[in-house]
Amino acid sequence: MTETATLTPDATRASPPPGPSRDAQTLAEHIVEVISDSGEGAQRCGQSLGAIAAKTGNGIWTTEIIPAEIQPPARSVAGASGIRIRIGSKQVTNGGDETDLVVAFNEQVLLGRVRAGELKPGAQILLESMWREHRDPKVVDSYTKTVAMLKESGYRVYEVPLERECRALVADPRKGKNMFVLGMLCNLYSLDPKLGREQVALTFGKKDQKVIEVNQGLLDAGFAWGERNLDFKYRIPAVRAREPQIVVNGNTALALGILASGMDICAMYPITPATSASHYLSDVFERVGGLVHQAEDEIAACAFAIGASYAGKCAVTITSGPGYSLKQEGIGLAVMTEIPLVVVNVQRGGPSTGQPTKVEQGDLLTTIYGSHGDAPKVVLAVSGIEDCFYSMITARKIAETFNTVVVVLSDASLATAQQPFPRPQFDPNWLAPPLDQTPIPPGTKPYDWDALTGIARRFVPGQPNGMHTLTGLAHDRGSKVAYDPETNEEGLRNRSLKIAALQKTLRTPRIHGDPEGDLLVVGWGSTKGVIEEAVDRLRDEGCRVSSLHLTFIQPMPSGIGAILKRFGRVMTVEGNWADRLDDELIDADNRRYSALAMMLRSRYLVDVDCWTQSRGQPIKPGAIVAVLRAKLAEALPAGD
Repeated sequence: MTETATLTPDATRASPPPGPSRDAQTLAEHIVEVISDSGEGAQRCGQSLGAIAAKTGNGIWTTEIIPAEIQPPARSVAGASGIRIRIGSKQVTNGGDETDLVVAFNEQVLLGRVRAGELKPGAQILLESMWREHRDPKVVDSYTKTVAMLKESGYRVYEVPLERECRALVADPRKGKNMFVLGMLCNLYSLDPKLGREQVALTFGKKDQKVIEVNQGLLDAGFAWGERNLDFKYRIPAVRAREPQIVVNGNTALALGILASGMDICAMYPITPATSASHYLSDVFERVGGLVHQAEDEIAACAFAIGASYAGKCAVTITSGPGYSLKQEGIGLAVMTEIPLVVVNVQRGGPSTGQPTKVEQGDLLTTIYGSHGDAPKVVLAVSGIEDCFYSMITARKIAETFNTVVVVLSDASLATAQQPFPRPQFDPNWLAPPLDQTPIPPGTKPYDWDALTGIARRFVPGQPNGMHTLTGLAHDRGSKVAYDPETNEEGLRNRSLKIAALQKTLRTPRIHGDPEGDLLVVGWGSTKGVIEEAVDRLRDEGCRVSSLHLTFIQPMPSGIGAILKRFGRVMTVEGNWADRLDDELIDADNRRYSALAMMLRSRYLVDVDCWTQSRGQPIKPGAIVAVLRAKLAEALPAGD
């Protein structure tokens, strides 16, 4: 059983523990969570901690813990709202495994994390102690029994009088605990309180100066309390970056990428977890001549973006799974009329309303194939926070070069995760060249498809000699409705040729690890960091395992088939559903494979296995390590 330490209310004014017990222990990394009821500021606290650590030079990755309901009941297991922050001495690319230390504002939200297996055995728990003296005996009973259970289970429990300490500074402690906790955590992780005060000023920059000073006072109080009362302290070595860094989440990075790409129209309808991208754009877009249009629904948002692009812009519409389904008919119109359009799908759990605040990679097949008729479009998936930024520049360039729809897949994990990356240095080449409004040469048709690439010149309304009727019906080169078989096939062929033309420009993705071996793990989207960490752990053990991560999924670059055939086994790791062979009814004939595995099997005729997890939470590297180790232990089939 792990040692248990408890701070009682009487101990809060005690002198610092003697000498060595307060020396900072050096760690390579640590994972900390802050958990509360909704509205108590746990996420703001954790985001600020991550930003402070990043400014110090640490690698960080934050993962928000968001309840499914907008206003869940207070003090409920299912209502846990908060954030986990992985702090490392080097670059961090994912949320890591179980939590080392958690600060909880009540025991009920903490129980949810314990029951979900999110805490390491013997984890340290700093728990708000006000419930021990609550006027409701049922609350007191729940609290005391939970604390006893946690101690018996081996957790180190520290009872912290947050309410009492904060009440000395603010009238409503519920609005101050988060900054007090931030100060306490800055002390625990040996972070400079000056950076903490600067971060508080930045966080509350739109508020009155008095508000900033009060919150800085709470931070200082938490820092001092930790110094006086806690008997442990950590230091995670940091290396200052050699170039300026920014710390943003994936949705903000997407919005910044939209700004940098030269797109200046964003049409969307609010939907979790995509909405915060438009919130950021709404704050800054007008400064550079941009416009955010909030439509009455998802269909209208897509139609508005298509209209803006038809008029000569290149517009973007941002949504999540249910909204993407509603946009499908409009997307088909953009494909048929060959109007440039960028669509961002920040995936969430499904189907139907599903799990609005939870992560899943369930939209890949519907993004590629989910349309009536043949409507080829470009599909790429972002793999990290920095990638969210640059993907928007790439998407706009492709959309306008090939007059097509480009769908960028993100997900709820990347949407809210924070990570530092080098501050982008603006390049004028990111922007589109001036719109060609010169007269159309006489005799040129709006769909004069190039015989090799299928690309036709883009006509803009008002362009001299360019007047024509735009239609979503089957049409000929002159944009006239035509139903005859030859014309229909000519249109299908050329819209498909554009995707093939793009494919010829793509580089074969880089292999992480050796170019051949016993096992290749293939992934896409937000699983890149966690897959590569798992592979690195096994490679350090001498295992012959590598990974391949796909950004472009339609079209897929050349060379992938040859890579797959250089490994004894191939499997995908994905955040969507695949049937499990240990279910009695499932066998090789009826098994549903995961999305990417299905595509790889059919395209390259390679026996691609898969392992998936659809728990609404980011996949952990330790879970992947266990799966890959078991896969490597299996005997190869005869003849391999």
